[in-house]
Amino acid sequence: MKLLIKNLFILAVMFGTLTSYANETLEVVPASNYVKKGNLISVADATGMVIYSGTVNYTGALTSLFNFTQLKDGQYTVEITKDFEIEINTIEVKNHLVSYLNANRKVIFKPVVRKENSKVLISKLDLESDDSMDVELYYEGDLILSETVKGSKILNRVYQLDESLRGNYTARIVSNDRVFVENFRI
Repeated sequence: MKLLIKNLFILAVMFGTLTSYANETLEVVPASNYVKKGNLISVADATGMVIYSGTVNYTGALTSLFNFTQLKDGQYTVEITKDFEIEINTIEVKNHLVSYLNANRKVIFKPVVRKENSKVLISKLDLESDDSMDVELYYEGDLILSETVKGSKILNRVYQLDESLRGNYTARIVSNDRVFVENFRI
């Protein structure tokens, strides 16, 4: 019986220690503060004018790679374009101090275009709204298909292409007020 109480006590102490460390990890900088080499970044002022656009040359914390403290006081939109998503954050510069406005944080998932033999699979994740996507497929520059896909938070389409039409294809997808273009060959 004493052994059982001792084991329960040790388990309770370990659990308490574990949860205290878990609480500490909740106070982190926004995930968008971390970027990888090759990500694209753009910074726009409150009027929407892009004041910087480029490629991230190093992996690390965004605030250590880019010095936002030199911007004039005001709010700025920072977009980080990654492999499958675009993270949009609003920062505020006041007296050379930079603050993230997390309430304005938004993530747009980019459509994914995959080709398997003569099939083209297009999928789009949209967790915030039931959006639609306009899909256009081109063969050698000529439009061969145009469709608006509506539905749930996950939009999927599979298109069977004519195997005898080998060459260059382009998928043009419009969603979230943005245009995404993917070129491929079959």
